[in-house]
Amino acid sequence: MSTPDGARVQRAIETVWRIESAKIIARVARMVGDVGVAEDLAQDAFVTALERWPGSGVPDNPGAWLMQAAKYRAIDHLRRGRRLEEKHGELARERDARRADAVSDMDASIDDPVGDDLLRLIFTCCHPVLSPEARVALTLRLLGGLTTEEIARAFLVSTPTVAQRIVRAKRTLREAQVPFEVPRGEELDERLSSVLAVVYLIFNEGYTATAGDDWLRADLCEEALRLGRILAGLAPTEPEVHGLVALMEIQASRLHARLDASGEPILLMDQDRGCWDRLLIRRGLAALDRAQRLGGALGPYTLQAAIAACHARAGAAEDTDWERIVALYDALGQVSPSPVVELNRAVAVAMAFGPEAGLELIDGLTGEPALRTYHLLPSVRGDFLFKLGRATEARAEFERAASLTENARERALLLARVAACAGTNGRNAG
Repeated sequence: MSTPDGARVQRAIETVWRIESAKIIARVARMVGDVGVAEDLAQDAFVTALERWPGSGVPDNPGAWLMQAAKYRAIDHLRRGRRLEEKHGELARERDARRADAVSDMDASIDDPVGDDLLRLIFTCCHPVLSPEARVALTLRLLGGLTTEEIARAFLVSTPTVAQRIVRAKRTLREAQVPFEVPRGEELDERLSSVLAVVYLIFNEGYTATAGDDWLRADLCEEALRLGRILAGLAPTEPEVHGLVALMEIQASRLHARLDASGEPILLMDQDRGCWDRLLIRRGLAALDRAQRLGGALGPYTLQAAIAACHARAGAAEDTDWERIVALYDALGQVSPSPVVELNRAVAVAMAFGPEAGLELIDGLTGEPALRTYHLLPSVRGDFLFKLGRATEARAEFERAASLTENARERALLLARVAACAGTNGRNAG
């Protein structure tokens, strides 16, 4: 096979792995009862594909091939550990008990309320024996298929820090013998907030990829949405579950409008709103209504969904109710304070009251340690400066933002802003 063909096969394998790895790890984890071992076995199957497929070709169903290969490795692992016979005995006893008790379909659904290996994997990774940071990092690694570097950028922390969290999390789960299951009752409530955070971070990585050649990864958005909808069925009286679903539905409605025909990004205010998915918007608004009708103080996901709803309800960009969005960001800053929330609030203030007002807020954030390497800070500041006619200063900010992002499409967009600033300077000089 020629080198170009070999490269194409490798890209195909990597794409399949990115899409299928979470399902494979989740299924194998149910077999072996150890998420760290499950990831290793799944990666062994991936390595085998890298070795065989360039010669034999990509199978018709590559995901099923990888799943089967990983299962074989799981069986070998159980055999080596002299656990296969014990596992078969456990399954037989469970099956006999179900028959003896004549468990109905309804009872079975109570015993296994979700029936989804991926959701079991999320709840296992979000067990309280782990720190909140470790729960999110491990689940993004196993469920989202993200690299350690991508997770570090999502957290705005260093790569070694995330790597250590993941290694320690796997070891802690193994030593604590955490069961691979969905919790019930009070334990479910305790772990739900971490699960919601994980699902939303997976969605965000799909909505705006932190690295690579693609501006977005719709597969991750779809996976997060699927998991969010399952969670809404699992916890129907929890407002923030519906708030998160509402937020993701509304944001997902814009996916097809966020790219032009060549795959280049289109920013929110420039999008053709006729391309927004009206079904997803209706679903999102309905989920937001459910969250609000359940009562109580609005949580961070419901508030963000309300902000997204302001955009969804505006027929044109100029119709956006920016003053309401500022008020919602004020509330969000009280409920969930963070420099990123303040950065987004500054954008809303600039849209409502002018770029000078926004710039004043941005300048107050430049010393925030968490934003020091966050490319959107100089990007937003550059936008405000450009609108104020300070093109030279804006150019420097866009150049800094372009140097900080790891996403090729986003870098190209920022460099285009650099060129626009240079063009403005040229016209002013002339």
